[in-house]
Amino acid sequence: MSNTILLPFQPDAMTPAQLAAVSYLARYTGHTHQLYAYQLRRWFAWCETNRLDPLVGIQRAHVELYIRQLAEGGLRPSSVATMMHGVRGFFRFAHIDGLIPADPAVYARLPKIHQDETRTQGLDRLELIRFLQVAQTITVHHGALAYLLGINALRASEAAAVRIEDYRETLRGHRVLHLVGKGNKRATMPLTVPVLRVLEACRGERTEGSLVLRPQSGKPIDRRDCYRMVARIAKTAGIPRHISPHSLRHAAITNALDAGVPLRDAQILARHADPRTTEHYDRARGNLDRHGVHFLTAYVAGV
Repeated sequence: MSNTILLPFQPDAMTPAQLAAVSYLARYTGHTHQLYAYQLRRWFAWCETNRLDPLVGIQRAHVELYIRQLAEGGLRPSSVATMMHGVRGFFRFAHIDGLIPADPAVYARLPKIHQDETRTQGLDRLELIRFLQVAQTITVHHGALAYLLGINALRASEAAAVRIEDYRETLRGHRVLHLVGKGNKRATMPLTVPVLRVLEACRGERTEGSLVLRPQSGKPIDRRDCYRMVARIAKTAGIPRHISPHSLRHAAITNALDAGVPLRDAQILARHADPRTTEHYDRARGNLDRHGVHFLTAYVAGV
């Protein structure tokens, strides 16, 4: 598929498949739009190589052949499943819109994902404390980013987009941060005193504009800068494993649960639409201190 999918809307110059793709992508913005556009470009290119129309006449077998090629190309099962998000959505909405008689991807078999719980763990309480402390010793910008990710559970793109104007307001006695999250959903969350103190140190004398800046150039950070800054903090803190911005978000949620925050309130912190997503974090903690075997042993101890 050509880059037409990313150009201004020009229906007269598009094939039906390209028009369906543009219509589907119009539902999304930012990183999600870019990701799904890339995934559809991969699908369109595969179809062109195999002399297939990317939309009309596609059968489940074609989709499964594409899935197998992704796996044979060296992608992990989880990466293959991710690569199919945009393709499956493309067919789903094309079917809903009546462009195709059936959705060929709905029953296509994706590789089984065997999740290793240790891979989903973030930072424990002591590691999170050290991470936050060390971040402030590097630059005020590293400190602000660390607190936005590790306390307020922001995603990398959300933290990079925070502006000074976004946390000026006080509601019901709380200083609050306004942000636009995943799916273009607006959210308001309180800023605790320690977080506000770090953000104000990062702001300095500035009154507007992006909050967290690149220390060298003074330009606003982006998602890639978030990954680099988090990696630097982790290395300085002596944390041996790979730590990403999502590790900090994961740590915020799991440590909140460890602190006794009810699941419903942890869901609000994480801004998860589905409580089952938050429950996954709860199960993935691998908290041996709270493992059910302790309660069962105590219960049957008298037997």
